[in-house]
Amino acid sequence: MNFEFFVVKRLIGGKSHKSSISAPIIKIAIAAIAIGVVMMLVSFATGLGLQEKIRDKIAAFNGHINISNYDNNSSQVTLTPVDKNQEFYPEFNTVDGVAHVQAVATKFGIIRTESDFEGVVVKGVGTDYNWSYFKDFLIKGELPNVDDKLNDEVLISAYLANRLQLNVGDKVPTYFLRDGSDRPLTRGFEITGIYDSGFMEFDKLYMLADIRHIQRLNRWEDNEVGNFEVFLNDFEEIDAKGQEVYENTGSFLDTQTITQNYYSIFEWLALFDFNIALIIGIMILVAGINMITALLVLILERTQMIGILKALGGNDWSIRKIFLYNAGYLIIKGLFWGNLIGLGLLLIQKYFKLIPLNPETYYVTEVPVYLNWDYILAVNLGTLILCMLMLIIPSVIISKISPSRAIKFE
Repeated sequence: MNFEFFVVKRLIGGKSHKSSISAPIIKIAIAAIAIGVVMMLVSFATGLGLQEKIRDKIAAFNGHINISNYDNNSSQVTLTPVDKNQEFYPEFNTVDGVAHVQAVATKFGIIRTESDFEGVVVKGVGTDYNWSYFKDFLIKGELPNVDDKLNDEVLISAYLANRLQLNVGDKVPTYFLRDGSDRPLTRGFEITGIYDSGFMEFDKLYMLADIRHIQRLNRWEDNEVGNFEVFLNDFEEIDAKGQEVYENTGSFLDTQTITQNYYSIFEWLALFDFNIALIIGIMILVAGINMITALLVLILERTQMIGILKALGGNDWSIRKIFLYNAGYLIIKGLFWGNLIGLGLLLIQKYFKLIPLNPETYYVTEVPVYLNWDYILAVNLGTLILCMLMLIIPSVIISKISPSRAIKFE
């Protein structure tokens, strides 16, 4: 083993190696591995980042699972109230993995200003509402206070604020229709905060207010709400947990997951998994081909050395290991530069957000970056192992070299 490492050291660091014809080919192979690692890290970080960001934004407005009455209503507005006194509320103890349950209600309204008007869905929330997502979305002002007595504070999107030329502190006269009455009801809300989720489908629609306004407008009792939103600890379990939640709610209640309600968006997100796998496959194939080329050139260039080693009693496998060790060193060198460049670029994007995206197309305002040691280690170990496996077969050529002919080889 010490002899093999001595030969590897001479093979890697010798002067003849640095000035040989294999030097540019080796540099190309190292560069191919580095570029491949960069591409794989970027595809993982941005693909998973985009999936996570969009999932979180949909969950911010809908929860992971929605529990409501059975009806034919397919709109964003709740028409038939649900009794708030349920066994699963406020704690869903019968299903593991449920992080939070909150009661909400929605009602369509029209904001009317002196120069313009806009239709909105006013989402009523209560003291149990999970504001964690909206703390990240908040760009101006503060969140409405729904913990104390009923007030007129609302949270409006930057899209609606810009269209209607509104700002924090402005009054928002909002009109609502009520069944059995031809005259609209008016509420004079006051903007306390402006949010921007970057998800235009929701930003164009939602204004958040105290749920007691919706209850009064609909003439509901205090224990009546529009629906329940359930949040999970692990989104990957949403299909299984959605079925469990359905089985543990009343027979008069319906359960829908956001993957069912927004099927087309999640089908689009699933394509990112295929894209990531395709990029990984192509990059490893390119890196492997370049390493095979570099190994073959090294073997041909060192034919005389191989003949001498065989004449001294070296067997084929021990000589093959010498070249495989050398190839492993080159692969690790490529991995080092690939990680340095790839992670550097990702950290720059994560903290400085240099690359923007169109939110109307991608639902986010900049390229999101998701960093996790799991896929970083998988990329590095997977590249190293697969490339080494690809090099075992071409190294068989060493066993075909005759010592007498190799020593005479020029």
